[in-house]
Amino acid sequence: MHKVSRLPRIDGDLGWFETAPDRQIRLGKRLKGVHQFDVAIIGAGFTGVSLAYRYAEINPGARIALIDALQVGQGTSGRNSGFIIDLPHNLDAGKPDVEHDRRLYQLNTFAIERLRQFKNSLDINCSWLDVGKYMAAHEERNLSGLDSFIQTLKASNFEYEVVEGKALEKRLGTNYYRAAVYTPGNVLVNPSALIRGLAAGLPKSVSLFEESPVMACEYGSPHVLKFVGGTIKAKVVVQAANSFNEEFGKLSNRIAPVFTYASLTEPLTDKQYSEHFKAVQPWGVTSAHPAGATVRFTADRRIFVRNMLDFEPGLQSTQEGLHKAWMQHRRSFEARFPFLKSMAFDFTWGGMLCMTLNHEPVFKDAGDGVYLLGGCNGVGVAKGTYLGYYMADHMNGIKSDNLGFLLANSKPSWVPPDPFRKVGARLRLKYESGNAGGDI
Repeated sequence: MHKVSRLPRIDGDLGWFETAPDRQIRLGKRLKGVHQFDVAIIGAGFTGVSLAYRYAEINPGARIALIDALQVGQGTSGRNSGFIIDLPHNLDAGKPDVEHDRRLYQLNTFAIERLRQFKNSLDINCSWLDVGKYMAAHEERNLSGLDSFIQTLKASNFEYEVVEGKALEKRLGTNYYRAAVYTPGNVLVNPSALIRGLAAGLPKSVSLFEESPVMACEYGSPHVLKFVGGTIKAKVVVQAANSFNEEFGKLSNRIAPVFTYASLTEPLTDKQYSEHFKAVQPWGVTSAHPAGATVRFTADRRIFVRNMLDFEPGLQSTQEGLHKAWMQHRRSFEARFPFLKSMAFDFTWGGMLCMTLNHEPVFKDAGDGVYLLGGCNGVGVAKGTYLGYYMADHMNGIKSDNLGFLLANSKPSWVPPDPFRKVGARLRLKYESGNAGGDI
């Protein structure tokens, strides 16, 4: 029996979850007693939920368990920046060739449209906005990141617009950025509200268990998952817990969990809005430097800031880390919006990017009815959605060009064990953060 030593926990005040309109609704129950299922999916984020939907479509009679250690929307899927990115992204730039980029675009847009269909059919209130995104630079030295992005876009004939100076200031309500590349296909959401809405609409054949961390796994026929006061026996187990996948004993030395932090302000007052943002539509900015800050102006008139990168092998933050992040977020916020220094942050939280060295995801049949999914490399809403979908196809022998592409491009590089992983990751993150400069 393999014991699980590190479990997900809540790191700070989860802004997207706290502002989700249905946060008071209980979606699943705690797992107690002995249960039998055909398939048990560990992780009720975008990957696990997508897999559950697709598997139920293919096998309507299958008994599926979907399990999360926290409430749905409190894990990584509810802690990200809320971008559903259609284009190859600077955090996911594994192979900058045209064919590869176009395939990623096809997969991302497939995921966006599938999520859109669910959002519409289930009437999910998640502040879904088809507003595109800006990749922007403040430091002159980081303008080269925009140039590289433009070359990628040109090569594949992707639509874009360069916005600079006063025109950019008018769109964003701040003159902090020198230039930006705007692309129209990105979607902005409250990610916690979206994943909760998806979980609320799961087919009846899917049993959702929340606040039910797996304590141990006994692999066999059937596989046995142990919980406090409960047990699941299943023919098939899918590990879709991203940064926590290595805890279950079937994956090792393939992922590097990078901790990052975010803050969300209180809403602008009517006066602040009319003085500074009256003609500004909601927007999202990613940085031209991979270590730079992600910033959003939301539909409910809040400002979101995400930056600070660290490697936390314990897979959780500390109060000191949260406070350090809060202080950096204040500096980042006030540099961009000096006229809003009086605004407070309502929420500050931490979460993980599940990175792989070569940016290829974990998409693996581990044998004997165990499957592994993860390594979304900072683009988890879209990537998790299509990874879950096509893993269900793979498990059921449904072949396609997209599945073939994933199988051929899901070979994450070997990552050295700690302490080498920890030392190397922290040195690299420190180096990248120093190069980002004012773009943090």
